[in-house]
Amino acid sequence: MPLRVEPVERKKDLREFLRLPWKIYRGDPNWVPPLLREEKARFDPSRNPFFEHAEVALFLAKRDGEPVGRIAAIVNYAHNEFWGDKVGFFGFFEGPQDEEVAGRLFEEAGRWLREKGMEVMRGPMEFSTNETCGMLVEGFGRPPMVMMSYNPPYYPQLLEALGFRKAKDLYAFYIRADVPIPEKVARIARMVQERGGIRVRSLRMKEFWEEVERVKIIYNSAWSKNWGFVPMTDAEFEHIAKELKQIVEPELVLFAETEDGEPVGYSMAVPDVNQVLRRINGRLDPLSLAKLLWYSRKINEGRLMTLGVREGFRRRGIEAVFYMRTLEAARKLGYVGGELSWTLEDNHLINRAIETMGAKRYKTYRIYDRGL
Repeated sequence: MPLRVEPVERKKDLREFLRLPWKIYRGDPNWVPPLLREEKARFDPSRNPFFEHAEVALFLAKRDGEPVGRIAAIVNYAHNEFWGDKVGFFGFFEGPQDEEVAGRLFEEAGRWLREKGMEVMRGPMEFSTNETCGMLVEGFGRPPMVMMSYNPPYYPQLLEALGFRKAKDLYAFYIRADVPIPEKVARIARMVQERGGIRVRSLRMKEFWEEVERVKIIYNSAWSKNWGFVPMTDAEFEHIAKELKQIVEPELVLFAETEDGEPVGYSMAVPDVNQVLRRINGRLDPLSLAKLLWYSRKINEGRLMTLGVREGFRRRGIEAVFYMRTLEAARKLGYVGGELSWTLEDNHLINRAIETMGAKRYKTYRIYDRGL
């Protein structure tokens, strides 16, 4: 029976789309199964505010009636309005080491994007740079951390064979918790705290939604000039905040503010809940819930996922305070180490600062482009 690529239109199609990774990654010890319930919600326009400014088309490749590959084509109107371009995105690609399957999937995704007026296909994005993005190209030796991607080593070769070229690399660094804090960093951090004018404090859970409002102020100022930045709506902020609230450790979330309370920077590290998700196989039945509660107490690594300081307050040493305080909090939680990710390959200032702290680059993710 010939290979067919079909749009996902029925509930049965969506179930097959969501469950396909279990076939692709069978036997791979580094793959982290997503929670099926949460994955289903991600594609529900009534539950995911991303769809308020985007269109998404899903496609399944089938051979002999059995799903063998999948892809999502995405038009993010917020991105195109902000950057003034016509870029369409792909994401959620999964498939075997088979150029025919990959080629047909990208052909269908590209056709749909062209019909929407797009001129470039970029990805992978799930759904934007505010969520999981990038294809792993280096560092396949260990599982991904929370909200970071993972894929078989042959995926980059498939894309490059289909004409995709690198648009940007993203770096992930690893740091051991027992690494000594460099004296220069510690000295700068002490100076910031002794000088006054700026104070650094941890997250106040009793003021959680007020804290989210402070993050919005910093986010829109600190990241707006970064490659791939996409402004988030209030609904998207609330949606992501609700998800993170379930796993956040207050001591790992830090705010910098002036003496009168003006927010000027924040950093957020989260426990690596992927250590738990690997053990429950995508389900939340009673046994899985028991495992979730048990293994949540044994998480021993975290991920520093955001750190930003508003313009006008940079180069004052605030970042040094964030790094030092986060490392100290991680040690108190019993963590053996953690990931700092992701950073842009050409953000040399922040990459050098991370390496100065004693972190080593251990994974590289790639965003690809192809003309339509």
